[in-house]
Amino acid sequence: MVNISLVQFTSVWSDVAQNLQQIGTLLKDVQTDIIVLPELCTTGYSFITRDEALNAAEDMSGNSIAFFKELAKEHQAMVIAGYVEKNGDNVYNAALIALPNGEIKSYRKTHLFFREKECFNEGDSGFFVVEHPLKDCKVGIMVCNDWRYPEAARSLALLGADVIACPSNLVSDVWRIGLPARALENKVFVAVTNRCGTEIRQLKDGSTQTLTFTGGSVLYNFTGEPIEQASKTEERIITLEIDPALTRDKHFTAFNDLLNDRRPEYYLG
Repeated sequence: MVNISLVQFTSVWSDVAQNLQQIGTLLKDVQTDIIVLPELCTTGYSFITRDEALNAAEDMSGNSIAFFKELAKEHQAMVIAGYVEKNGDNVYNAALIALPNGEIKSYRKTHLFFREKECFNEGDSGFFVVEHPLKDCKVGIMVCNDWRYPEAARSLALLGADVIACPSNLVSDVWRIGLPARALENKVFVAVTNRCGTEIRQLKDGSTQTLTFTGGSVLYNFTGEPIEQASKTEERIITLEIDPALTRDKHFTAFNDLLNDRRPEYYLG
């Protein structure tokens, strides 16, 4: 059995120190095995230019990375947290995966959304699964807008994911249709950690961009049903116990297996 915690909170735009302090305070007394934080939880979301993103970006020696490594060690948990990654001249909307044994990995968002296309490089990490070093559990990672592409979740299921973690900064409600489908069609748990709050930024032309995030962080069962869900506005940690082994038999009738019955030779794209 594995405990998984979804952390919904309101990031402060461009205040990394405050956001890390808030995360540490929220998780102070939480005992868990997997921690999933929102997309870009260290910085806030509303980047307007590439220069802004580059100035906020961190490489593997950055303060946020050190913080999440220590958090993983302290809690003996896998920590998945959105941040801005710098690699040479490239900058990515990324999710750090910090393990309790000190290992770190970075998933770079594959499908960029909206103004992200002007600020970040397209992710080049590809999809991969991370094994928890202390628990019998395999976790795949995708970020926010990746949910719109069924191939993303299917790739993670084919790689053996028991759980798909999806750090997000969602501004609509249409994901409430698509993400439970990703759980059902792959027979995996799906942990969606969204943020709440509003960010208002001034654009180059003098107009403003207002983004209000829709909260609702949720753990979907492998049946597609929500196990527990936060409201749209509350700052909250949801901690639930799951059995990853329940996802591994992909049969849904005695004759049908979700993955083995695939016929990719007839699929396009």
